[in-house]
Amino acid sequence: MLADQIENIQNALADEGADGWLFACFQNNDPVSLSLLGLTGDQLVTRRCYYLVPRTGEPRKLVHDLEPAMLDHLPGSKDRYLRWQEHRDGVKKLVSGISRLAVQYSPDGGLPTVSRLDLGTADLLRGAGCELVSSAELVQRFAATWSPEQLETHRRANRELHRIVLAAFDRVRSVLAAGDETHEYAIQQFLLEQFDAAGLTAESAPIVAIDAHAADPHYQPGPDRSSPIKPGNFLLIDLWAKEKAPGSIYADITWTGVCAATPEDRHQKIFDIVTRARDAALDLVRSRFPHQDVRGYEMDDAARNVIIEAGYGDKFIHRLGHSIDTSDHGQGANLDNLETHDTRRFIPMTGFSIEPGIYLPGDFGVRTEINVALTPDGVEVTGAEPQRELLRLM
Repeated sequence: MLADQIENIQNALADEGADGWLFACFQNNDPVSLSLLGLTGDQLVTRRCYYLVPRTGEPRKLVHDLEPAMLDHLPGSKDRYLRWQEHRDGVKKLVSGISRLAVQYSPDGGLPTVSRLDLGTADLLRGAGCELVSSAELVQRFAATWSPEQLETHRRANRELHRIVLAAFDRVRSVLAAGDETHEYAIQQFLLEQFDAAGLTAESAPIVAIDAHAADPHYQPGPDRSSPIKPGNFLLIDLWAKEKAPGSIYADITWTGVCAATPEDRHQKIFDIVTRARDAALDLVRSRFPHQDVRGYEMDDAARNVIIEAGYGDKFIHRLGHSIDTSDHGQGANLDNLETHDTRRFIPMTGFSIEPGIYLPGDFGVRTEINVALTPDGVEVTGAEPQRELLRLM
C-alpha cells in the first residue's frame, strides 16, 4: 500500500532530485496512479482527484465534493472543490512550493506506459510554476516491484503454465497418433479448461497458431477462425495467466513444436537463431545484475543483434520483452529499443519476459519466451529451464 511507502517515496524523491510526486486520477486515465492509490476494482473515480507526496512534510489531497472520501484511506491533509474555478485554484494550492514535480509523463511520449498525464493538466501545473519531470524511475521502484509473497505466486503460476503447455502439446501428439482431428481453437479451449482447473485466470485467451498463423505475433483463434492441426504443421503456443488471489503476479511463456518426427531444416534454422537471441539477452543480465546496471534497451540490443547478424532483423517486429506484474504487461521497464527507447534500470524484485521472434509472413514464425525474476540473490529463470529443442509431436 502507498500509505506504507510514504517515507520510502520521499527518500526516492531526494535521490531523483524532485520536490514531489503527483498522482492525478480521473476515470481510468492512469493505471499507475489508480493502482498505487488503491483505487482499482469496483471503485468509481468519476471526478478528478489528486494526491501529492512532497519530498518533506505530509502528503496533500484534493478531491471533489461529490466524492469527498475518495482518498480518506491515505494519510495527509485534504482540500475539496466543487466549481471549476475552485478546481483550478485548488490544484495551484496543492503544488505550491513544489519546483520539480514528478508526474506520469515521458518526454516526447517516449514511454507510453508512463505517459498518462493529459496536456491540459500539464498546462495547469506548469502555470502554477512547476517543472514537470518523468516519474519513470519512481514507477519502476514503487509500481513494478514484487513482494516475496508475490514472487511465490509468480513461481507457482509459471510452474503450472509449463505443465499445462506440455499437456497441450501431448494432447496434439495423442490426436495425431490416433489419426483423429483437432484444431487451434480446440487446443485453446483445452488450455483455458486447464487454467480453470489449476485456479488460474487470464486477461485474454492464449495463442495457438500453426504455420502462417504463427507468423502473426498476436494471432488468436476463435470459433469462426481456426485451422486444423495436421501432420507437418509448425505449432506455436503462447499462454499467460496468474493465480486468482488479489495481488498475484502473471507468468507468460511461449513454446513451439512440429507435428512431425523431426523438424524441417527451415524450422530448425529459425528456432536456433531465436534461442541464441534469447540466451544472449539472458547472458547479459546474468553478467551484470545486481552489481552493474542493465537497462531495457540494452537487453533488446543484445538479442536483436543476434537476429540482425543472422539476416532476419526485419522479421523481428516487436520489442524483446515486457515488464510483468499483476498485469501481464506490467508498469516497469520493458526490454525495448525498437518500439521505444527504454532506459530504465532493472532493479531487485521485478520481473519480465524475454521473447525474441522471427516471423516469416505466409510461412511460419518462431517465438520462444521465458520469464525472469530479479531477486536480491540474482537472476532467476522461473518455472522451468528454457526450451532447447523443438518439440516433436509424431
